[in-house]
Amino acid sequence: MKRRKRDINRYDVKKNLIKHCPDWTHDDVVAAFGYNLHPEIPGEIVDGFVAISREELVVFLNGEETERVKLSSISEFNSYNGVGTVFVSYKCKNDDTPHFLCVSDMKHAKRIGDSVKRLNRIIEHGIEYFDKIKANRKSGNSGGERVCPKCGRPFPRGSSICPRCQNKLKNLLRLWNIIKPYKLFIFLSVLLFVVVSALNLVTPELTKILTDEFINTASPETVSVGKYVIIVLMMVAVQVLVRAVGMFRSHALINASNGMIIDLRNMLFEKIQRLSIEKISKRTAGELMRRVSQDVTLIQNFLVHTLPTLIEQGLLFVAVAIIFIASDLSLLLLLIMIPVPLVIFGFSFFWKKIHKLFHRSWKLGAKSNSVLHDIFSGIRVVKSFGMEDKETVRYEKAAAAERDIQIKSDSLWYTVMPLMQFLMCFGEFIILFYSGNAILGGSMTLGDMSKFSLYASLIYGPLRMISGMPRHIIQFITSTSKVFEIIDESEEISDTENAQVPKFKGDIDIDHVSFGYESGSEVLTNIDLHIKQGEFIGLVGKSGVGKSTLINLIMRMYDVEDGSISIDGIDIRDISQEALRSQMGVVLQETLLFSGTIYQNIAYAKPEASRDEIIAVSKLAGCHDFIMRLPDGYDTKVGEKGHTLSGGERQRVAIARALLHDPRILILDEATASLDTETEKQIQDALANLSKNRTTIAIAHRLSTLRNATRLVVLDKGRVAEVGTHDELIEKKGIYYGLVMAQREMSKMQE
Repeated sequence: MKRRKRDINRYDVKKNLIKHCPDWTHDDVVAAFGYNLHPEIPGEIVDGFVAISREELVVFLNGEETERVKLSSISEFNSYNGVGTVFVSYKCKNDDTPHFLCVSDMKHAKRIGDSVKRLNRIIEHGIEYFDKIKANRKSGNSGGERVCPKCGRPFPRGSSICPRCQNKLKNLLRLWNIIKPYKLFIFLSVLLFVVVSALNLVTPELTKILTDEFINTASPETVSVGKYVIIVLMMVAVQVLVRAVGMFRSHALINASNGMIIDLRNMLFEKIQRLSIEKISKRTAGELMRRVSQDVTLIQNFLVHTLPTLIEQGLLFVAVAIIFIASDLSLLLLLIMIPVPLVIFGFSFFWKKIHKLFHRSWKLGAKSNSVLHDIFSGIRVVKSFGMEDKETVRYEKAAAAERDIQIKSDSLWYTVMPLMQFLMCFGEFIILFYSGNAILGGSMTLGDMSKFSLYASLIYGPLRMISGMPRHIIQFITSTSKVFEIIDESEEISDTENAQVPKFKGDIDIDHVSFGYESGSEVLTNIDLHIKQGEFIGLVGKSGVGKSTLINLIMRMYDVEDGSISIDGIDIRDISQEALRSQMGVVLQETLLFSGTIYQNIAYAKPEASRDEIIAVSKLAGCHDFIMRLPDGYDTKVGEKGHTLSGGERQRVAIARALLHDPRILILDEATASLDTETEKQIQDALANLSKNRTTIAIAHRLSTLRNATRLVVLDKGRVAEVGTHDELIEKKGIYYGLVMAQREMSKMQE
């Protein structure tokens, strides 16, 4: 059964709107979504629909209207997940009690979540927000499509490119544009192809002379030994020239293809770095590494080996065909070519099936690479829990899936190939029959037969290669599509055309910012905060309230969905990303050190820094003393991800790295989480000095570390709940007071 070429979910919503709300215009519809579980009878499947216009909300159950509410009377919508279900409710302005709206399984969860998020923003900002959404859609900036507009199939996870509808020919032309700088090498290689093809045509002529005048001569006594030696030497010389020219041709191709491949790999790598954190995180490391390494290498192999051979064989085929026609052997050429249409038809029949198998093989190969990457990168955790056997089974399972699909594709290929090759070689029997009759009839000599047999073999070389070419072409097209799928990916976070490069002072304005991830739920709602230059701001709240999300928005790892963030009065979307982040020092919750020395890791933020600068920031970060106790001091290798250092040591090195380039804005996300009490006190003293002339935003699990902050901002349910100093918030006895008391109780229990 063929897939319907449309987004089914979107189509059903449109159909339901026409069915249930025939009087509504397109501009009236604010949001609409389906649900499929009965609100009162557990487990009963229903046909439910909710439609919201500019003025009212209407609920339908199995085609019957069950509820109608004025939108202006609603203060808030909520959606929350149950076990395999999603519930929707709303609150009215004059009644804070939640009113149940509908329940659905996870089929409609994404659309319900998006609709709830949009409705809450409309309630908060007014109907103007809806008009803003419509304007963005008309300008093509909605960025919300989840399916291909051409075929209706969902986009791959983390992508907005449809592999099925990708223009394969366009990708090949783009490869040519990349290889253009090396056109001199390409021109030389094509010229040498012609030379090699011409030299290959000489051997059959020499073979004819050798056969008729020396091997099959009627008067052996008249044979000239000297002439015989010259013919043999000429044959040797032709072969030497073919090899020599082929060698130069290969060198020209290697220069062109290697240069192009390095350019392509750099282009791919640079694009991956420009993608947003959201898009990168949706792809596995193994998948990205496969594209950069294996796919690019496969493209190179095709361009260096397969394509040149195809061109050479193609030129030979054309040249031999001309010789056959010139020798009045057009009928023989036609007989030789009889199997070709059958082979082309055979491959066209199997093409889609083989292409699909190779695509699945690529995906399973990327998956097994990802499993391998996970195991190796987390090998200490694996060994700590004694999970070697389990991880071996996990990898074996992934490798077995790749093996099975590879066996399936190879089995199909090697079932089809012998038949295709037999059909290709069938013409050789025709040549034997034709030539035998011609020799017996006296119209062809044995030398002629040898010559045309060799020419025919030169024809069958290309034909045999053509029979095996689809496999290489499919692999090449698959890899090319995967590479350009990344290169063509839209950049959600990009610099404007005239991006500014200001020198920061450190004033940060967070103006009514709202943000939510793809799950549909709102993480931050209407955050309004002004941070003055030089302030030390502590972000406080329970896990999951949006503290790290707010920091990510300030660093522009994500773009805000509503509102704006400005630094010194300039919207960060108008600032160059390099200028923005180069003036921020960041110590994240997950400390990552690169494989190399401690010195190299600290200098990462400022490669040109002097050794005195490195030592100075190390002392401020409290890591100089332990570094000097190491055997090689600052030249000590830290291993992959810094595994030779303790968690506290890694964090102190990361703090030194962040301080090195004297940032105007310092961001600390649980920067002292892995430190002992004594070291934490040293870091706090250092940070107190460092934060005097720079804006600092810190998240800390231990609230005592934020006691000296200029202000504490308490987040709750994605909103700013409290703002004030430590003493002010303690006196207020609100959320912050509760968190401090809870930590004190925990400390007493641990004692």
